[in-house]
Amino acid sequence: MKPQIQNNFKTMNSISKTMKKFQLVTLIAVCIGFTSCSSDDDKATPMLEIASETISNLYAPQTGGQGQPVSGAFVKFDFATGQTTTSDENWDIAFRGTSIIVNGGTTLGTIDEPNRTAEAAVYIASGTMASVTDVDASLFLQDAATGYAITSGSDNGWYNYAGEPSHLITPIPGKILVFKTHAGLYAKVEIVSYYENAPANPNAFVDGTPYYTFNYVYQPNSDVTTF
Repeated sequence: MKPQIQNNFKTMNSISKTMKKFQLVTLIAVCIGFTSCSSDDDKATPMLEIASETISNLYAPQTGGQGQPVSGAFVKFDFATGQTTTSDENWDIAFRGTSIIVNGGTTLGTIDEPNRTAEAAVYIASGTMASVTDVDASLFLQDAATGYAITSGSDNGWYNYAGEPSHLITPIPGKILVFKTHAGLYAKVEIVSYYENAPANPNAFVDGTPYYTFNYVYQPNSDVTTF
């Protein structure tokens, strides 16, 4: 073989080997990258299941009223545990009489009212539990020294007071309470009844009050604003 041809052959053979090495290194890098991505995907935190529950006969009495100072401990509720709590910090909403407060903002200054320690908030949406599927963060309100975010009084917030002769307190149909929790998650609530055992036809003179029955849906996943 002539020297020039031999040199060309060696050069081509060297180039071929270099290309094969490059292809092998590239293939290894791609495989490592794919494995790494697969590993990251496998380690992704799974979505938690949305909780849908009913709370029955949550007793939240008050004293006073009728021109007298209102007092009595608020009954605090935590959506994450689905239970009432006596914690000063880990609560989302609280009940006393017809008042419902949130763990965000400031107190109205009533007797026995708990301090707000977090950034919980609420708004009232029109619809049903099934139709209210998204959170509108622009609507959230917190309690203030001038009034609660869920306004008190008949037809102002969650309930209607019938007055004489029945004196019934009944939830306003189509009003869904949407909450931001003390941990920055979300829940929605439908008040079902204010009377013990949630009778279909309550009698204000016979059935015990205030015994809240309510349905709620809790979204336990961070940064998720749908139910």
